[in-house]
Amino acid sequence: MPRSRRNVKFQHRGSDASEGRRHSVSEVSDATSEVSGQARNSAVAKGAAEQPTPSEYEKKKQTFITRTIWTFIMIAGFFGAMFAGHIYIIAIITSVQIISFKEVIAIANVPSHARRIRFTKSLNWYFLATTMYFLYGESVIYYFKHIVLVDKMLSPLATHHRFISFMLYVIGFVFFVSSLQKGHYRFQFTQFAWTHMALYLIVVQAHFIMNNIFEGMIWFFLPVSLVITNDIFAYICGIAFGRTQLIKLSPKKTVEGFVGAWIFTIIFGVGLTNALMRYKYFICPVNDLGANIFTGLECTPNPVFIPEAWKLPYWTHVNRTFDIAPIQFHILVFATFASLIAPFGGFFASGLKRTFKIKDFGESIPGHGGITDRMDCQFIMGFFAFVYYQSFIAVYKTSVGGVIETAINGLTPEEQMEVVKGLTKYLFNQGAVKETTLKCLESQFGKR
Repeated sequence: MPRSRRNVKFQHRGSDASEGRRHSVSEVSDATSEVSGQARNSAVAKGAAEQPTPSEYEKKKQTFITRTIWTFIMIAGFFGAMFAGHIYIIAIITSVQIISFKEVIAIANVPSHARRIRFTKSLNWYFLATTMYFLYGESVIYYFKHIVLVDKMLSPLATHHRFISFMLYVIGFVFFVSSLQKGHYRFQFTQFAWTHMALYLIVVQAHFIMNNIFEGMIWFFLPVSLVITNDIFAYICGIAFGRTQLIKLSPKKTVEGFVGAWIFTIIFGVGLTNALMRYKYFICPVNDLGANIFTGLECTPNPVFIPEAWKLPYWTHVNRTFDIAPIQFHILVFATFASLIAPFGGFFASGLKRTFKIKDFGESIPGHGGITDRMDCQFIMGFFAFVYYQSFIAVYKTSVGGVIETAINGLTPEEQMEVVKGLTKYLFNQGAVKETTLKCLESQFGKR
C-alpha cells in the first residue's frame, strides 16, 4: 500500500499563482531599474548632504562682487550715453519710466483676481501709453514747434494734441467703468487708484527730468550727480561717526551721516558746476538732437553762467572783488535740496516696501534690486530741478517757434502772407536775401 504524501504543497493557479510563476524579463528589468534608481537618488542625496552650504560671509561676498560689477556697468553706460548725445539719455529715461512703472504696479497686483478679470493689465499699460503720449507730445511741441507746426502731417496733431490726449484718457476711463465686475469692485478700484499714483509719482516726475535735458545737459547731470554723491557720503559719514538714528523707516540712517553728507555734497556741487559751465555741450539748450560731445553745441550762454563782480559786505572790512557766476549760488540750493529733501523720496520708497513686506521693487539690476530702488530719490530731485530752473534761472524770450505758433494760431492765411511779405522786404533791405527772391514771393502772393 503506497504511503500518502504529507506536507507536500502544489502550486495552483489562483490568487497566489503569481508567487510561484517565473518572472518575465521586463519585470526583472523594471525591478532592477527601480532599485538602481533608488540607489542613485540616495547617492545624490548623500552627495548633496556632503556638500557644504555657503556661509553668510560667502553670500555677502558674492553679492558685493555682483553689485560692484553692475555698478561699473551702469556708470560706463550712463557716461557713454551722455557723451553720445541727448537722444540716448532720453531713451534711458524712457526705459526707466516704463520699468519703474511695471515694478510699482506689480507689487500691488493680486494674481488670483487678475486672472478672473480681463483687461486688468491691459488697462494699466493703456493708461501708461496715454500719459506718455500726452507728456512727450507736450515736450516735442514746446521745444520743436518750429518744425512740428510747419509740417503738413504733424501740424493737425500738434494743434489738437491736448484734446486728442484727453479723449484717449476718456476712452480708457469708460472702458474701466464698463469692465467693473460684481465681487471685484474693491480690487478693481484699488488697481485704478494705484495705477494713477504710479503715473504721477514715476512717469510724470521722470518726464520733467527729460525736459531738463532739453534745457541743457547740465540741468540733468548736475541733480543726478548731487543725489548720488549725497548717498555715498551719507554712507561714509554714517559709518565713520554716526550715532543718532535719523528716522525709524531706515534704522541705519543717522543724523551725523545726514549732516555730513550735506556738507560734502555742497563742496562737490560747487566744484562740479565750476567744471561743467566751461563747456557749451552742457550749458546750451538742445537745438540739435544729433549733437554729441565731439560735435558740441553753440548758443548764447544763459547769464547765470557768466561771472559777475561781487564784493564782500562792508562789515567784513575786506575791500576785495570776486568774479563769481550766479550759478555758484544756485548750486547751494540744489545741493541742499539733494541732501535734506531728496532722501525722503527714498524713505517713502522704504515705507512702501515695508507695507508690502518686500525687500526690493524688482530684480532688474543684479545686486541692486529694481530700477525703482535706484531712482527713488532721483524722481523728486529732477522735478525740483525743473521747477527751480523755470522759476529762477530760465530766460524767457521770443523764439522762432513761438513766433510761428502765434502766426499760425492767431492770424488768418491772408495775414500770414502779409507777414511773410513784410519780413522778406526787411531781409532784402538788410541784404540777407536777393532781389530775385523778393520778386518771386511777390509774384506768387499776387496770384492768390
